[in-house]
Amino acid sequence: MKLNRLFSVCLLFILSSGLLAQGVVQNYYRSPVKPGGRNYLSGNFAELRPSHFHAGIDFKFGGVSGEPIYAAADGWVHRIKISTYGYGNVIYLKHPNGQITVYGHLRNFNEELTEFIVRKMYEKEVNTLEVYPEPGELMVKQGEQIANGGNTGSSGGPHLHFEIRDSIDRALDPLLFGFPEILDRTAPTPQSIAFVPLDINSRVNGRFERVEITPVSTGRDYRLPNTIQITGKVGIEVRAFDRLDGASNRNGFTVFEISEEDSVILNLTVDKVDHHINRQFLLHAHRNRFTKLYKQKALKYDFITPNEESAGHISLEPSDKKDYKLRLVDAYWNQRTISFALQGKELETQVNSKTTPSRASIDYHKNIMEIKAPISAEGGLAKFFIGENTFEMLPAYQDSRSRTYLWDMNFGIPDMVDICSEVLEPEVLGRIPYEREMLFAAADAKVTFQEKSLLEDLFLRMNTSGSGNKAKLNLHTSTEYLYNPIKVDWTISPGSFQRDKTHVYRVSNNGRKSFVGGQWKEGSIEFSTRNFGSFVLAQDLTKPTIKPIRVNSAQIRFVIRDNLSGINNFEARVNGEWVMMRYEHKQAVIWSQTLDKQPLKGEVVLKVTDEAGNVAEWSGTIN
Repeated sequence: MKLNRLFSVCLLFILSSGLLAQGVVQNYYRSPVKPGGRNYLSGNFAELRPSHFHAGIDFKFGGVSGEPIYAAADGWVHRIKISTYGYGNVIYLKHPNGQITVYGHLRNFNEELTEFIVRKMYEKEVNTLEVYPEPGELMVKQGEQIANGGNTGSSGGPHLHFEIRDSIDRALDPLLFGFPEILDRTAPTPQSIAFVPLDINSRVNGRFERVEITPVSTGRDYRLPNTIQITGKVGIEVRAFDRLDGASNRNGFTVFEISEEDSVILNLTVDKVDHHINRQFLLHAHRNRFTKLYKQKALKYDFITPNEESAGHISLEPSDKKDYKLRLVDAYWNQRTISFALQGKELETQVNSKTTPSRASIDYHKNIMEIKAPISAEGGLAKFFIGENTFEMLPAYQDSRSRTYLWDMNFGIPDMVDICSEVLEPEVLGRIPYEREMLFAAADAKVTFQEKSLLEDLFLRMNTSGSGNKAKLNLHTSTEYLYNPIKVDWTISPGSFQRDKTHVYRVSNNGRKSFVGGQWKEGSIEFSTRNFGSFVLAQDLTKPTIKPIRVNSAQIRFVIRDNLSGINNFEARVNGEWVMMRYEHKQAVIWSQTLDKQPLKGEVVLKVTDEAGNVAEWSGTIN
């Protein structure tokens, strides 16, 4: 369905009305960094990050910590936290308009806030803490310095992560509120356009495959060099970035619009980021790089207009050829257009496959099983065996060298497939519906899916190999994602390892092991994971290392490291009294922060425990 032509003309008015409904009021907030000066950003709202939308903007500091951070408006401290991960040291201010501003990765808080949170931490004897003060307990004025910027938490360099959230904690684009310190006269830049089959009868240039094309410049705008042939329903994905004036960083942007013959058929506007469902991003984006410009049944975001099941599902009659435009728009209404043409094409069985496979292989595309094989003199009729049933199928398409079969696993998961030249055994074990609790058991592993574990229906692939401490579990594929954790019960044969020091680790493609954990039962280990991939057992018998850097009455400072499982916790006592220790995991440094700046004196004992339970201890004396 096409949107009314008036939609394109009135887009600015519609979006502006929506912003007013969200409480986007110009000049309510002052810049938290260099108010009235010139600011540069290293990140902006709705950027595609590894597993989420970026929910704010990142102010650059020139690579140096210590930049004064100011309250953007009058309000009170709604939430305050000291942590070594996530936003690190962070302040949440609530304002009379009901909105919340967030200030993340701070080096330190101002004196009043520091005293408040440190005193709470000494009361509880904890090195990380999040506190929700009573409304009005810690009041702030617009322009008051509340902190200094830093590099704490999961930050790659000194900067301020700044958000504006509505009253129900959804992040809004701060740039829409008007910060004159930030300039942007540069339109977004496209990198690649992808055309994607959306069902088993879809084709792009005659084949069931994703096709990525690099646009070419036409001066100010872009075009695709060749007409794309499509059959059935096809979706469009785009990889692109935006730049702001004076900064080389590749940032995101928020508005995408597809027009067919000058009529808008789809608009995608990321106008808010709901932190409660931010991980839905993994369904919205293709491998964290491409934005999907078509409706997906299971996606909970409501960014797409029209809000219809077929929105963005483009199809053409074989005789039709139409011109399309993809418009990219940033928060300052800088625009770039990519023009392209699509030609409808009949579903054909004789198609050039481009490559000749040496032997048969199976690929999986959600519910579609794709088998590619060389042409065989023994014939091309494939037999799909599902339980007691057998289904015969000719290739979906072929050429003189290869053949391609397509099977929709919603109709059944084959136990094996006979393609005349050989017999294949698919890896898929079963279909797991999303939004349903389910226990799936295989030979050596049981997987429990909760109601909200999956983003969409899953056709599970899982296998085990090895035994004892050489055991390995391949759980689906790391290029597909979970919404919430699943529980795995992995049966392990006896081996030469110490169980209480042996845990599950996830192995990346480069061989790096990341601690997952797990609890041993009689003959199995049970663990939870929010990621698919390959899992192994590893034994950690080595204590963390502790290296003193400074030990005196003013401060104690150490470097702490662990060779495998990672640091779990640490505790310092001086003269028998607990001492708060700050931790910067990127530099592996911990240091003391005393209450009321009292000097340290007496015996120092530092204990550091890793995830496997190994404990290292250092002791010394401050005279």
